Amino acid sequence: MGSLLSIGIQAMMANQAAIQAVGQNIANANTAGYSRQSVILTTPNGQFTGGGFFGRGVNVQTVERAHNEFLTSRAVNSKATAHMDSTSMDKMSQLEKVFPPGETGLGAAAGQFLSAMVDVTSRPSDPSARQVVMGRATELASRFASAGQQLGEMQAGVISDMRTNVDVVNQLAQQIAFANREISGAVGTGHMPNDLLDKRDRLISNLSEYVQVSTLTASDGSVGVFIGGGQSLVLGAKAESLSVTPDSYDNKRGALSIGTPGNSRQLDESVLTGGSLTALLRFQNKDLQDARNMLGQMSAAISYRVNSQQKLGLDLSDPAGQGADLFAVGAPRALPASTNGKAGGKFLTDAAVTISNANQLQASAYKLQADPNGGAGKYLLTRLSDNLARSVAEGETVDGFEFKFNGAPLGASDTFVLEPVGQAALEMRRVLDQTSGIAAASPLSATTHIDNTGTITVNSLYAVNDQLKVVSDGSKVEVTGAPMTISFGAPSKVMQPDGTLKEDGSVPYALTLADGSVLNGTWSAGQRIGNQPNATPAIDLGFELTLNGVPRENDMVSIEVTKYTATNNGNAKAFLNIQTEKFIGQRLQPDGSLAVGSTVNEAYASSMSEIGSRVQGATYLSGVSVSVAADAEASRAGQAGVNIDEEASRLMQYQQGYQAAAKVLQAAQSIFDELMRIAAR
Repeated sequence: MGSLLSIGIQAMMANQAAIQAVGQNIANANTAGYSRQSVILTTPNGQFTGGGFFGRGVNVQTVERAHNEFLTSRAVNSKATAHMDSTSMDKMSQLEKVFPPGETGLGAAAGQFLSAMVDVTSRPSDPSARQVVMGRATELASRFASAGQQLGEMQAGVISDMRTNVDVVNQLAQQIAFANREISGAVGTGHMPNDLLDKRDRLISNLSEYVQVSTLTASDGSVGVFIGGGQSLVLGAKAESLSVTPDSYDNKRGALSIGTPGNSRQLDESVLTGGSLTALLRFQNKDLQDARNMLGQMSAAISYRVNSQQKLGLDLSDPAGQGADLFAVGAPRALPASTNGKAGGKFLTDAAVTISNANQLQASAYKLQADPNGGAGKYLLTRLSDNLARSVAEGETVDGFEFKFNGAPLGASDTFVLEPVGQAALEMRRVLDQTSGIAAASPLSATTHIDNTGTITVNSLYAVNDQLKVVSDGSKVEVTGAPMTISFGAPSKVMQPDGTLKEDGSVPYALTLADGSVLNGTWSAGQRIGNQPNATPAIDLGFELTLNGVPRENDMVSIEVTKYTATNNGNAKAFLNIQTEKFIGQRLQPDGSLAVGSTVNEAYASSMSEIGSRVQGATYLSGVSVSVAADAEASRAGQAGVNIDEEASRLMQYQQGYQAAAKVLQAAQSIFDELMRIAAR
């Protein structure tokens, strides 16, 4: 009788526990991260009697949660990737706005500035035409500076976001460590604290939004959380701290470090593979730097090209003088590593970068260090945009710039980051104040002789390089080689198949300099005189003269120093040619030849295309990774989550079991009462 009562009581308790678990599941059906709980029932060993073994009821062994380690890990990792890609897409979309198309773009501003010279060519001395040029110059410089400022603000925003994310990561790490402590204490009871395990899983899932983690479960139930290729963030009940520390080269940029404030270790970006912090670091170190260098390359090349053409012309001052710089840009930087050798708080070695040929500047920063295989005086210079490494010497021109050291020699472990164009756009400005300072006049003027029999007229004449030496002593202007005279010979003829001779369109000429020396060449339609590098022998007098019409034998052109700069527009025409000149990003090839660069519009279009393609790629990756993360979470929730219909069915099952157990007790009570009545007779 006692055994029957015991079995009934155990059955009721077991079903009551099961009903409680089902009620808990139903109550938390919409709780994020909750895992379905189930009561595990076991049958105790039977009791031996003379009639055989009789059952002893049911035991509640434990309450376990539905959990799949593989699905949980996949959901956490895919969530980290999704947040990384989403953050990248957001930041790249912001960066794209710095390179707007159409009239608001930098390419349009540069084109409007150069096109403003059209009116100056028509009216060289007109103050209103010159004022338009000055206004367009101001607008061009302001747009570059504004774009550079926007990049600076984005950099500051990245640092702010990193610090905010790091604060959240540190809070989550502390909470995971506390959960580990509680779980370790509860595991000693022989049962798993399911709600605490769910809480810890949610914390780890939230942590993965910021940085991808890997976990390792210990024998005491605690979980070790690792980031960055094995760096422990949480180990047992102890949590490390992340911090945002200054970059090794540029203190305006940030790096991630782990550890205590006095004993922190900087994390290499390459070992971080997910989460918003990884996206912020990559955006800062790659996309933002590339954008800054692309803007800097364009602003530096345009400024130096315009300034060089200014210096080749004459302004409206009295007496006329060579043109002064129209633009100024930010200076190149040489950034020492914080680990370089120091004495008294100062670096033992300083480096300086100077621009030698702005046309060959590349949109990149460079890493400079001692060359272990190059011998004395050799340094390893790595272009960071494509990792091209070259062994160079101090003072050697590379990609349009050169570097020199001050102080002690470069140490074996010392490194520098060189930024020839990194600050150029941010600090671009117009530095010419007077409209009379625009050098619209060419230092040379050309006229055709009145006795010429051909149809030639002067189209343009302007200086193209510093081979044309212009000297102004404050009272007059002198040009080396001037005055000059060009005399044309008889047109060249070629034999035709029928035996007749026919002019081939080329005309020989003799160019006589002021010292009496003569240079011979051949003219043809479109051929420039004075700068013919491909002629034999090559001719480079530093100017280019273009003619309209066709000269005849004995026709002459006189070239003299410009006397009336107010009516000369030669250098203004040279400014117009800058629009179609491929001078941005020229590259010196290994064989010594020069690869052509890009025009202003081509360079800006290329930058927009590069940023646009990165935005498109980030958008695509974000869409894919968010979808993958949603599927992974759905799979995890499908295995561990609560199904209301299923729980309702179980509730009915356990309710019926409870009622059946109550019937057993009722039957036992009836039998017991009947036995007592029989015994009382």
